[in-house]
Amino acid sequence: MQKNVQIGQTTVYSTPLGLGTNTVGGHNLFPNLNDEVGKEVVQAALKNSITMLDTAFAYGLGRSEELIGEVLKDFDRNKVIIATKAAHDPAKDGAFNNTPEFLTRSVEEALVRLQTNYIDIFYIHFPDETTPKNEAVAALQKLKKAGKIKAIGVSNFSLAQIKEANLDGFVDIVEDEYSLIHRGAEKELLPYLQEHNISFVPYFPLASGLLTGKYEKDVTFPADDLRSKKPDFQGERYKQILEKVDQLKLIAADYNATVAEIVLAWYIKNPLVAVVIPGAKKPEQVKANAKAMAITLTNEDYQKIDTIFR
Repeated sequence: MQKNVQIGQTTVYSTPLGLGTNTVGGHNLFPNLNDEVGKEVVQAALKNSITMLDTAFAYGLGRSEELIGEVLKDFDRNKVIIATKAAHDPAKDGAFNNTPEFLTRSVEEALVRLQTNYIDIFYIHFPDETTPKNEAVAALQKLKKAGKIKAIGVSNFSLAQIKEANLDGFVDIVEDEYSLIHRGAEKELLPYLQEHNISFVPYFPLASGLLTGKYEKDVTFPADDLRSKKPDFQGERYKQILEKVDQLKLIAADYNATVAEIVLAWYIKNPLVAVVIPGAKKPEQVKANAKAMAITLTNEDYQKIDTIFR
């Protein structure tokens, strides 16, 4: 089993694999979700040695946090790492708000929904247009000193915004898009984070399922399916990605693992990644993902995967 990972230079330590919970109570994001199944997904994570739960107000406008709060009652709170986020202001029709007042209120309200007295990681979910980012982070630093949060994060910030947010050195963790097929962060973002001891959590690590090996080349998506609008699922690019995924099947066979488990194992071994947080709609998916923590890729296979997707 992989050893736990320190978040920035904080007292927060997490398993290298977490659970993204946008399908837990995220009724505004996915059709036909069942809250009981959502709770089972969270339970499956905690029962299979996954300690980090990554949620947000935006997932069901607080519903995801509420469901996690209900599940937590049956587990040792001190062994669970809760990461949540806020930026969407209901008083402004969901527009992004990073003001100190809004963030302070958001933390207080999240504590109530999660039924806990502290949050391990609190992210500013999206940047707003007007608030100086270091002032926004300074408000979270006050909450950190008060013991209400343990680590400060930002998500979906540009590198310039991250630098502004980190003017006083208070940023502990950044969450942004990164995967084997979306590697722009490697150019400037990840070197900056490494230089400043800021942890990195990639979202969409399995690229909406593209990196799991479940798709066929001749599939088409109906117009109301989000994938029909994504370039990754169109034409030649889609075919090229699937050809690369086919190459992973041979490596996966050597480890008696699935393609998804091998991809997750690649992130776990990646020195630039702290925690990888795949989502799941069913408890079975969580159990399968957890197996990635038992896989240690050889350096040769790690490089081979890296090269396939360069």
